[in-house]
Amino acid sequence: MFTAGQRWIITSPGESLPPGNRLPLIIKRGAFGSGEHETTLSCLEKLEELKDLKDKRILDLGCGTGILALAAAKLGGQEVVAVDISPEAIKVCEENARINGLPLITCQGSIGETRGRFHLIMANIHGDILINMAPQIVERILPGGYLLLSGVAYHENYQVLLTYGKLGMKTLKNRFLEEYTTLLMEKG
Repeated sequence: MFTAGQRWIITSPGESLPPGNRLPLIIKRGAFGSGEHETTLSCLEKLEELKDLKDKRILDLGCGTGILALAAAKLGGQEVVAVDISPEAIKVCEENARINGLPLITCQGSIGETRGRFHLIMANIHGDILINMAPQIVERILPGGYLLLSGVAYHENYQVLLTYGKLGMKTLKNRFLEEYTTLLMEKG
């Protein structure tokens, strides 16, 4: 059990929650994104800073255990879609959604298997993949929508900023962690 940001407490199934007003995320391990890695913690912190996710359509691209999707749903996301190329990740994500009592929409594959556009897209995956997928990702963000990226190594940060900037994304935050960076962008 550990805390993240100002709002989250991450536990394993069966652990008793301590008293307090933190929002619990019950995570069964078994895929990437259990919450302890600096990129996941940073995304959870940035996610809680976003105002008014209520009634928004949100995509967690490369969802792993689904921790970011679950957090977005707890913050009021109306339709939260979790996508991963790994069948094991989707299985774990679906189990975590069930444990947390949250209705996620899961999909094995990539962004091409999803429909429509999103108010927020989150992707905690390697920078080279984010660069290659940039046109597809930006196309799926609604005007005024947000993009939360992490998993970007220091040496990839500038290229990620440049690539997404050329596609009309404005950088709001560029946070350097111990080994990676987290970026929050807005579509103009």
